[in-house]
Amino acid sequence: MEYRSLFNADFKHSLPSQFRRKRHHFLLPPLTIGAIMVMGVVVAKVNIAPSKPTPAETTPVAAIETIELDLNGKSDQEPAVKYRKVETVSVPQAGAIETGQKIETVKIKRGDSLSTIFNKRGLNKELHNIMQLGKQVKELKSIYPGQKIHFLLEGKQLAGIELETSVNRRLKISKLEDRYHVDEVVRDFETRLQVASSSIENSLFLAGQRAGLSAALIMELANVFGWDIDFALDIRAGDQFTVVYEEKFLDGDKIKDGTIVAAEFINAGTRYRAARYTDSNGNTDYYSDNGRSMRKPFLRTPVDFARISSGFNLRRKHPILNKIRAHKGVDYAASIGTPIKASGDGKIVHRGKKGGYGRTVIVRHGSQYSTLYAHMHKYAKNTQVGKRVKQGQIIGYVGKSGLATGPHLHYEFRVNGVHRNPLTVKLPDAKPLPKSEMTRFKSATADQFAQLDLYSSTLLAQNQE
Repeated sequence: MEYRSLFNADFKHSLPSQFRRKRHHFLLPPLTIGAIMVMGVVVAKVNIAPSKPTPAETTPVAAIETIELDLNGKSDQEPAVKYRKVETVSVPQAGAIETGQKIETVKIKRGDSLSTIFNKRGLNKELHNIMQLGKQVKELKSIYPGQKIHFLLEGKQLAGIELETSVNRRLKISKLEDRYHVDEVVRDFETRLQVASSSIENSLFLAGQRAGLSAALIMELANVFGWDIDFALDIRAGDQFTVVYEEKFLDGDKIKDGTIVAAEFINAGTRYRAARYTDSNGNTDYYSDNGRSMRKPFLRTPVDFARISSGFNLRRKHPILNKIRAHKGVDYAASIGTPIKASGDGKIVHRGKKGGYGRTVIVRHGSQYSTLYAHMHKYAKNTQVGKRVKQGQIIGYVGKSGLATGPHLHYEFRVNGVHRNPLTVKLPDAKPLPKSEMTRFKSATADQFAQLDLYSSTLLAQNQE
C-alpha cells in the first residue's frame, strides 16, 4: 500500500500562525506525575537514553536541551516458549563455551542450502540426525539469505548449532551424549514509552511524519479513532493528536515500534481519548476514559483516507447518463486496487455484477442494517455469498467497473431497507465495560490518561505562545 497516496490530502484553507509548530516528541519517565511534570519545561526533542544516569551526570533540566532518563516500563505480554525453556544467554556469547570449543558463524547467502553448508564442514551425518527431530527443527528447512547459523565445534565434532530465526529469537540445538536437545532462545525486548504530539497543517500523514511516527503507527492511530472520525472528510487544519506508544530495544538499539498505549485526537474542537486495556478475561482493546469500547458496530468509512468525490444527493445529475438520478450513497475516489473493508460484522448476500454498479458486494448486518460496495476492480478471496465477514476484513478492491468515470468505491448504508447518508447516519454505540470491570479499568488506565492530559496541555500551551 502506498501510504503517500492515502495521506497526502492538502487542506484548502491556511492554518493560523499559532498552529505552525514543529513536532513535539517527548520521552515518558516512570509513571509518576511528579516526574512527568519535569518534562513540561523541555521544549526541544528529548532523547531516550539506554542506561540510568549516575548522580554525577545529573543536570538541572531547565539548563539543557537533552536529558537522559531511565524507564522501567515492562511489556504486558511475555514471549511464548515453543519448546523446553527460555534462555537469555546463547551459546555464541562470550563466556558461554568451554575450553577447546570454538564458534563458527555462517551468514546464509543466495543459493546456499543446509546440505552445502553442513557438507563443507564434513557434518552430513549430523545434519541427517538433526533433521530427524521433525517439527522442532522446521525453521532449518526454510532458511533464507541474511540469516546466521552459529556452529559450536569441539575440534571437528559438532557440539551444537544456533539458527537466528528473528532479531531476538534463536533455535538452539545442543548435542549431549549423542542425543540432540532443542530449545528456543528468546531475548526479551526492553520496552520504552515514547510520546509524539503534533498539530495538523496539511494532512495527517505529514503531521505524523513531523512527530516522528512511522507510517504503520499513523495507520494504527487512525484505526483507533476510525469509528468516531471520518478521516476522509472530518480532518481539519488545526486538529491535534497525542500518541503514547512503545518502542522495543535490544542492547540499547531500537529494533522496532511497539503498539499504541494511549492516544488523543482533537477533531474540530471535539476531544477523543483512548487507552489500551486488557480485561480480566484477557481481551485487549481500546477504551475511552468512561470505559466504552472504541470499537463500534460500524466503521465510518470502508476505505482508508480516500477522497470523497460525490456525496449523498437524491437530486444529483448522473455524470454518464446525463439525467437526474438519486445518488443514494457516497463515492470514495482512490487508486485501483485500494483495499475495501467491511464496515461491520455480517454475512455476504450478494457478490457479482449488478447493473451500473459493476462488481458489487452486499453485506447484511443482522436484521436491521445492510451495506453495499460497488464498482470493484476485483473481489477478495473467501467472499462468496453466504460467507460471514468481520469488521475491517478486506472484501474487495477499488475499481471502475459498471457506470463509472474513474476508479472509486460507491458505498451505501441502509437501515430497514431505507438508504441513509453514510456520513451523517447515527450509528449504534459501543457497549461499555461491565460494572464489575470498571474499578480495575480505572486503576489500570489512570496513568495513561494522566499522561495524555499533560502532553496535550503542553502542546496547546506551546501553540498559543
